[in-house]
Amino acid sequence: MYILIKDISDHVDKEVTIKGWLYNKRSSGKIGFLELRDGTGFVQGVVVKNAVEEHIWEHVEKVTQESSVIVTGDVSKHPKQEGVFELQIKSLEIVQLAEEYPITKKEHGPDFLLDNRHLWLRSKKQWAIQRVRDEVIQAIYDFYHNNGFVKIDTPIMTPNACEGSTTLFGIEYFDEGEVFLSQSGQLYLEAAIMSVGRGFDFGPTFRAEKSKTKRHLTEFWMMDAEAAYVEHEESMEIQENMIVFIVERILEKCQSELTILERDLEPLRKIKAPFTRLTYTEAIEKLNSLGSDIKFGEDLGNDDEGMLTEDSDVPVFIHKWPREIKPFYMKVDPENPDIVLNNDLIGVEGAGELIGGSQREDDHEILKSAIKKEGLEGPEYQWYLDLRKYGSVPHSGFGLGLERTVGWICGVKHIRETIPFPRMINRVRP
Repeated sequence: MYILIKDISDHVDKEVTIKGWLYNKRSSGKIGFLELRDGTGFVQGVVVKNAVEEHIWEHVEKVTQESSVIVTGDVSKHPKQEGVFELQIKSLEIVQLAEEYPITKKEHGPDFLLDNRHLWLRSKKQWAIQRVRDEVIQAIYDFYHNNGFVKIDTPIMTPNACEGSTTLFGIEYFDEGEVFLSQSGQLYLEAAIMSVGRGFDFGPTFRAEKSKTKRHLTEFWMMDAEAAYVEHEESMEIQENMIVFIVERILEKCQSELTILERDLEPLRKIKAPFTRLTYTEAIEKLNSLGSDIKFGEDLGNDDEGMLTEDSDVPVFIHKWPREIKPFYMKVDPENPDIVLNNDLIGVEGAGELIGGSQREDDHEILKSAIKKEGLEGPEYQWYLDLRKYGSVPHSGFGLGLERTVGWICGVKHIRETIPFPRMINRVRP
């Protein structure tokens, strides 16, 4: 009976076949211990020399790390570890005998591992990260579908900027001139919610930002959500409920992955709503009292974000920022024309900014003036202004960075490990 390793506990005392790869091997001369993987999990296979045919033992001695194999044996409970199972191997077929594997148990530098990313993905830690990433994505879909949002596919090639024209990747587009890789699906999602009410997208976004920090990629995945008739405070409630939902899902579904990653679960278990809320003004005052020299009107640095969250068990909203340092589409606070109704959500444990969002400007003339002030006038923005001419309503939205979220949940310190094939300013291969 062919099974997946993840289902092995259902087949104790039965003969099964596993199709996969040899992850590791050790031998005492008469007993071989083969650690097998099949993509769904890992299991130890035990081979006793005197209990198998001679050619099977020859295969055991010959098989190399990462060789593809088909193994048959009886499932048994581990003699010492509760909830762990083994395979008492009867036969082993080598599908392809792997050459000497370049990634060994010794320490390798990050450049070597990234050059061999296509192989590094097979390691237990990288396997666990990608499975957590997959579950985070599924949790996001479930959260939004449970809350009445419709999945909208926004374009990757766009004629205009969303987050600032200096970080755009340009492409020549037939006879249409230059277009750009999307920085965010937000503007198009705003159009869609005037049809479906609430919507979200999920896809790759691109920023030509010349940054080498452990939090930056040039290609990354973002979830954008927008909702009609949702204003600033309700938007933050949706954001915190989403984060709580994601964390609870990972704690429920990814226990073995988090164990492999040696993740301390206590900080994750403390992620409960409501999250801490500080206005930008309050945040600057707090930072100054803690010794930071940041001035009002400046953006928060990594150290500032860390200082604001170090005494908090939950992520911290920094909201109502100065209008001058935020994008043109954010709604001006009716109580203070120098402030916009926006928020950044700063994660705990040094995670940095996980979400950026705002109530969107819904007044045609105010938005038109803001676009002109940014020097972004032109037909590329006319359709966006049209949304404020035909049934404009208060609405809000935000974007969640998938890689930063996965990195925080996994306890990974560098964002390059959270995406299968990272793209950075100095790396575009493999």
